Amino acid sequence: MINLVRCPSEEHTASEEASLRALESLMTEFFHNCTTNERKREIEELLNNFAQQIGAWRFCLYFLSSTRNDYVMMYSLTVFENLINKMWLGVPSQDKMEIRSCLPKLLLAHHKTLPYFIRNKLCKVIVDIGRQDWPMFYHDFFTNILQLIQSPVTTPLGLIMLKTTSEELACPREDLSVARKEELRKLLLDQVQTVLGLLTGILESIWDKHSVTAATPPPSPTSGESGDLLSSLLQSPSAAKLLNQPIPILDTESEYICSLALECLAHLFSWIPLSTSITPSLLTTIFHFARFGCDTRVRKMSSVNGSSQNSVLGQERGRLGVLAMSCINELMSKNCVPMEFEEYLLRMFQQTFYLLQKITKENNAHTVKSRLEELDERVLCWGRQAESYIEKFTDFLRLFVSVHLRRIESYSQFPVVEFLALLFKYTFHQPTHEGYFSCLDIWTLFLDYLTSKIKSRLADKEAVLNRYEDALVLLLTEVLNRIQFRYNQAQLEELDDETLDDDQTEWQRYLRQSLEVVAKVMELLPTHAFSTLFPVLQDNLEVYLGLQQFVVTSGTGHRLNITAENDCRRLHCSLRDLSSLLQAVGRLAEYFIGDVFAARFNDALTVVERLVKVTLYGSQIKLYNIETAVPSVLKPDLIDVHAQSLAALQAYAHWLAQFYSEVHRQNPEQFISLVSTALEAITPLISSKVQEKLLLSACHLLVSLATTVRPVFLISIPAVQKVFNRITDTSAQRLPDKAQVLVCRALSNVLLLPWPNLPESEQQWAVRSTNHASLISALTREYRQLKSNAILPQRKVQLEDTKVIIHQTLSVLEDIVESISGESTKSRQICYQSLQESVQVSLALFPAFIHQSDVTDEMLSFFLTLFQGLRVQMGVPFTEQIIQTFLNMFTREQLAESILHEGSTGCRVVEKFLKILQVVVQEPGQVFKPFLPSVISLCMEQVYPIIAERSSPDVKAELFELLFRVLHHNWRYFFKSSVLASVQRGVAEEQMENEAQFSAIMQAFGQSFLQPDIHLFKQNLFYLETLNTKQKLYHKKIFRTTMLFQFVNVLLQVLVHKSHDLLQEEIGIATYNMASVDFDGFYSAFLPEFLASCDGVDSNQKNVLGRNFKMDRDLPSFTQNVHRLVNDLRYYRLCNDSLPPGTVKL
Repeated sequence: MINLVRCPSEEHTASEEASLRALESLMTEFFHNCTTNERKREIEELLNNFAQQIGAWRFCLYFLSSTRNDYVMMYSLTVFENLINKMWLGVPSQDKMEIRSCLPKLLLAHHKTLPYFIRNKLCKVIVDIGRQDWPMFYHDFFTNILQLIQSPVTTPLGLIMLKTTSEELACPREDLSVARKEELRKLLLDQVQTVLGLLTGILESIWDKHSVTAATPPPSPTSGESGDLLSSLLQSPSAAKLLNQPIPILDTESEYICSLALECLAHLFSWIPLSTSITPSLLTTIFHFARFGCDTRVRKMSSVNGSSQNSVLGQERGRLGVLAMSCINELMSKNCVPMEFEEYLLRMFQQTFYLLQKITKENNAHTVKSRLEELDERVLCWGRQAESYIEKFTDFLRLFVSVHLRRIESYSQFPVVEFLALLFKYTFHQPTHEGYFSCLDIWTLFLDYLTSKIKSRLADKEAVLNRYEDALVLLLTEVLNRIQFRYNQAQLEELDDETLDDDQTEWQRYLRQSLEVVAKVMELLPTHAFSTLFPVLQDNLEVYLGLQQFVVTSGTGHRLNITAENDCRRLHCSLRDLSSLLQAVGRLAEYFIGDVFAARFNDALTVVERLVKVTLYGSQIKLYNIETAVPSVLKPDLIDVHAQSLAALQAYAHWLAQFYSEVHRQNPEQFISLVSTALEAITPLISSKVQEKLLLSACHLLVSLATTVRPVFLISIPAVQKVFNRITDTSAQRLPDKAQVLVCRALSNVLLLPWPNLPESEQQWAVRSTNHASLISALTREYRQLKSNAILPQRKVQLEDTKVIIHQTLSVLEDIVESISGESTKSRQICYQSLQESVQVSLALFPAFIHQSDVTDEMLSFFLTLFQGLRVQMGVPFTEQIIQTFLNMFTREQLAESILHEGSTGCRVVEKFLKILQVVVQEPGQVFKPFLPSVISLCMEQVYPIIAERSSPDVKAELFELLFRVLHHNWRYFFKSSVLASVQRGVAEEQMENEAQFSAIMQAFGQSFLQPDIHLFKQNLFYLETLNTKQKLYHKKIFRTTMLFQFVNVLLQVLVHKSHDLLQEEIGIATYNMASVDFDGFYSAFLPEFLASCDGVDSNQKNVLGRNFKMDRDLPSFTQNVHRLVNDLRYYRLCNDSLPPGTVKL
């Protein structure tokens, strides 16, 4: 490469030449695959040391102009970047002038031959100089860019410089002061009109230049646009004519320039406000280019002659479309639209919907889907991941519906219904599942918009619904078709139903999103939705109910006599569809209850009767145990349908409860028959031989009947008595854990929950209480026997058996207590009476298992549930005994063992113990107040010292929540407020008690803000703010005089260190709330002291920081001042760190 730019003096040439050769060989060695990591580190150190030398840039300038080695060029530019961004303050002004003049010359001379990544890096380095020096010391920085853009030879280079300037100056990083950031933004805003004008000119002139020569194809019978819709969208034939011009064929250079211009626009639109600078002609031009994405003819051109050159051209054209849509979406995403810009927006929508119509138009050569497939090919855009035109277009539609629909719908000239017709075509021709999901999201947004609009304007409800009714019914029908194998088998079979992602498989996500749309339409149009869905369900039910005729008895049991492959496949599809439709029917249950119960009663009754019939049929002919020709496919299908029919019936539990309350006085026969039949369907399934999926569905339905419906006759039904006998029979095989817990909950609730619609005198509590006691007694027989030999040492096998009994019993009891914790006092009393002996056994067993953290964990879970649900019933003396036992057992040594040596289970044990104490300290009244001193001492003297220094978050969140509850619910333990004293003194200056404990707790909160755990930081900041809102914490004398500014100091330091950046806003508000208690003290004493203690900044900089912090007393201005202080303090430190040693600052 020619040694063109010789800014430095010539005598260095020999040493520079030698350095260059040495650097080239070092770089080659560094990137050679045989070089060891050790050697790489040595080379790296050598290069870093070279870069730190004063004057290293002169060598780098020489290297840049004299080498062809990419690595050397990249290294040299990094040296410049470091110099400009970190050391610029200390560079002599003569050197700065030299650098400002040499680097642009270098760029101009070599931009055509440099590899693009080197050229882009060099542009960024020059822009970095502008960021520091424009306009004061580098006044022609921006004019140079404008000149580059205007000169045809350097237009691409100018556009790259412009985009880099927009990226680096409009939203600069924090290595600038706030004043400089504001100045740069203002300077750039002053240039916006000129820049947009230039970019419009470039795009228009290229379009016009190539349009003239584009050969107009003869109109074909299929190419005529549907005139009515188009003119209604565009309002003017001339606009339609303009958009119908054939797309020009651009040469490679023009493509490149246009793509750069569009990239510049997209970045500019991301930060400039919507204003009249964005002219109609610019918008129209962007839309012209958006057509490149949706015109498949342009892409087809690329495959002519099969040359790869042409196919690259097709990619380029596609990219122009993607880039133009990016520009449009940047404008669309702005919610704040000035009045004068609304008309432009309307025009934008009209033009985009013209494109949407083009994309979804049927013609002989193309199906809509194949066209969308072509447009969904991803194209690479500069420096970004590959994106497709369809993705961009879907983004546009989402923004339109979520941000602008309410604004645009009121325009009479905007045809919303026609738009929905196009969106419908676009949605149901999507080439990928992800694309389809994204479109369903858009429909969900639209349905939400419609629902809220109707709720706010009930008077117009009919008119609004009539306008959209056809579109919604079409949508519903099509979404239902899409979830059925009958209509959509090929696509549905591609969905993965094995791999879990976010707790659901791809198939489950597909079904769930589809059913959400169905449910939202049901809410708006209940009758239509039901009459669309029910017949489809009915068809599939007929197939399922008809299977009985194919069941034959064989030697080993029952067999389904359907063997032909085609029949099995059809049956598989029908069963899958039935399963999906049952889920749909279950999802709609909520739209039959409440105010509409009577109006929609018949529809709901029809559904529930069908569901009861289907569940009974499945249980009677035992389809879940039947042999089939394709067991790996049909058996899971039959089990799934049976499980889904039970789950769908469970969804109607609230409807059954409402039905019960309407008919319990007169003719309840129909209701009794429904419930009894449902129970007949459930009981055969409650067996350890039934597959777990089906067993659990039956258990959940039983729980809902017992808990939500609660019919008085439930206990007398033979089927329920059968379940009672099975569960209390010790010889019967125990159900799997989950099922056992659910069945026991159901049986307990049958006896404990008050019957609806009956007075207290008819509740038969005495009989039910006796029955409940015998149920619990049977369930806990083995557990209660453990008490006698708990103290004896146990052998390993025996110990494992004991653990199993404890686990099985406590999981059942805990669930029973939890399910009635919100119920009436009577239910809780009976429950506790039945449990009393087991609770005492648990307390007696606890000390024996204190070193078995897995057992202690379960026991404490049980006690925590007891405290939350039954503490009143347990009574004060026994509760005190429990707490005292725990406090005695959890010694400092035991806590240390649990937290430090037993891993997560040990920590869970301590966390549950702290949770129990949280319940205790929240209890109103005086009962548990005597425990406060020992609770606080346990926290501060035993738990806190163990966890304070650990980096692990275990136990900390629970401990601080307990401390917060101690303060929040026992404020008077610390601050005794006497009304008389406050009246006499005129100010409430409360007496302080237990001051040492209060200070220790506050100290612990302060320490927690110095630790890296962001969740703990956020939680504790919230606790302090809550105590301030509720109890005026920051105003208390002790806090105000001894702690306030320590906390403010810590919060400011956290902001300066950027360790908890996600919480900037919360920290700013808390700082304001603390400072506002004593603004005078903050401004006169704290701020000067804080600045005086800051290291890394000189006294002049400290004065500037102090002056810039205005004495504002309102929240927005104050937090802005705080963030300005933090930013500028970091900036000054950065500058000072980069100055060469011994630099004199003036």
